[in-house]
Amino acid sequence: MNDALQKSTPSHVLHRSLRQSYPTAVRGDGVYLIDKSGRRYLDASSGAAVSCLGHSHPAVLAAMRGQLDRLEYAHTSFFTTDAAEALGDELIANAPGEMSHVYFVSGGSEGIEAALKLARQYFVERGEPNRRHFIARWQSYHGNTLGALAIGGNAWRRAMFAPILAPSQHIAPCYAYRGQRTDETPEAYGRRVADELDAKIVELGCENVIAFVAETVAGATLGAVEPAPGYFKRFREICDRHRVLLILDEVMCGMGRCGTLHAVEAEGIAPDLMVLAKGLGGGYAPIGAVLASSGVMEAFDRGSGMFMHGHTYMGHPLACAAALAVQRTLREQNLLENVRTQGKRLRARLAARLSDHPHVGDIRGRGLFCGIELVADRASKTPFDPASRLHSRIKSEAMHRGLLVYPMGAPWTAAAATTSCLRRLSSSKSGTSTRSSASSVRRSMRLCQRPLRNPRNDIPPHGPAQPQSARIRDGISTAGLESGACSGQRSPRSPASGQTQDSKEPVIASGMKRVREA
Repeated sequence: MNDALQKSTPSHVLHRSLRQSYPTAVRGDGVYLIDKSGRRYLDASSGAAVSCLGHSHPAVLAAMRGQLDRLEYAHTSFFTTDAAEALGDELIANAPGEMSHVYFVSGGSEGIEAALKLARQYFVERGEPNRRHFIARWQSYHGNTLGALAIGGNAWRRAMFAPILAPSQHIAPCYAYRGQRTDETPEAYGRRVADELDAKIVELGCENVIAFVAETVAGATLGAVEPAPGYFKRFREICDRHRVLLILDEVMCGMGRCGTLHAVEAEGIAPDLMVLAKGLGGGYAPIGAVLASSGVMEAFDRGSGMFMHGHTYMGHPLACAAALAVQRTLREQNLLENVRTQGKRLRARLAARLSDHPHVGDIRGRGLFCGIELVADRASKTPFDPASRLHSRIKSEAMHRGLLVYPMGAPWTAAAATTSCLRRLSSSKSGTSTRSSASSVRRSMRLCQRPLRNPRNDIPPHGPAQPQSARIRDGISTAGLESGACSGQRSPRSPASGQTQDSKEPVIASGMKRVREA
């Protein structure tokens, strides 16, 4: 091995960055993670918006131990398990619309891949094999596997792998902060950008389109952006008219994070397929799921009777037992109501602390899924110069202060994250946690002109910065950071969107936290 590489990489684990040293986490305690030195970190973003019940929840650990005592693994080509069946019953009983089946996987990216293949096979089973196009939105994120990356709209993540990605189609996002015109109502704006889907389907030919894919509340690229009123109802109408499937990605925004079990409940519609992960298992074991409607499954039942897909660890009994315990805890402790209550308090405290900050352009979100967009100038909404790499400064300083946030920007831009809680607290503890987290974010945002505390650890996980002029074929500025919750890229101008590309990128942040029950 190269001597320099050997010295800089004492671990044999291929970490996200070869240029960064990571503290070793050894224990979790409610909202805290604890490293080998005994230092405690407030896990304000729940990792990547995952740990909805906090760490070391006794009910979940007990369920996992019980499952291991009974059965650790059985391949799904031979057996089903009680854990998988019980979790399937739990999810379908609380699913929107006419969902009838659950397909278990090991995470969000796998879930998206399975949903894409389900949708394609659905039309083959119906005798429509010419359907091949998927449509999604710019500034979306649907995962890092090749199929998920292909439909995703995060240009920086796509750029390196563009030559091997399957062709996909994209329309403008619903991003009112930058896209809504001054003469538009929110409803009119939502209708305008939603109608881009109709135009795209007509352009491609409805007989060639499989599905439209969207995050109900945009997460890991835009940063907790709610849809405009009526936006998803319009999508449902368009998909129904053209006989195109609607696939919703609720990997990040679902499973209670927005105050309802499924974020789509607030939109008054139901999708044909829906992907879940993250809060499904709360981080206790890798698990994701695809919910499929009875209309989709009827085509399989009348056709081949099987789904041409599968993974070794799908429906793993330990993961299913953990997820079932997480979901029962959410329901039995009425934590969705807690999300709604605490979400209002969180937004109010964030507004009180940060709404007058000269670099806070927008504070947004739903329930406890909240984000902050940082700008160089509030009046003009001018993004920070990408060269400032503000997101790295904020993440570094916040971690130095014992706060874990979920920042996002281009490899050379910056962002900061908010917090949000899922578990119930006493009023005093809740207020303290929210105040201290908001204060830490505000203090961290003062770093724009400060030198880095540790330049070595400030190098983005994807390596050195690219030239500011870097672009990909679509004219979208390349932007993104794998561990973040928002992006800097902007959609190219389209007649309907009114949004333009820019060499300087907006900085957005989104984060989650959960708090241990008092």
